[in-house]
Amino acid sequence: MAQKPVNWRVVLGMALVALVVTAIVLVIVRPGATRSSGSNCDPSYPDVCIPSPPPDLNCSDIPYRNFRVLPPDPHHFDSNHNGIGCEA
Repeated sequence: MAQKPVNWRVVLGMALVALVVTAIVLVIVRPGATRSSGSNCDPSYPDVCIPSPPPDLNCSDIPYRNFRVLPPDPHHFDSNHNGIGCEA
């Protein structure tokens, strides 16, 4: 029994669709983003969900490292004011 030849146009088309979908997902949902809507996430930390004070948290109190920080940074995670919190 002879094998059917591979239709490379179909294979390449499917690969292109998969690549585009992956790119869209990576742009819309950044890796590591764990922010959930409707919760008590402080807007100073837009890429992770860290509650607003109180209590005052330290880097050792949270699992996140190297995340974006916007002013006013109520927990003072960005000690050198470069926009990155809890730098590892």
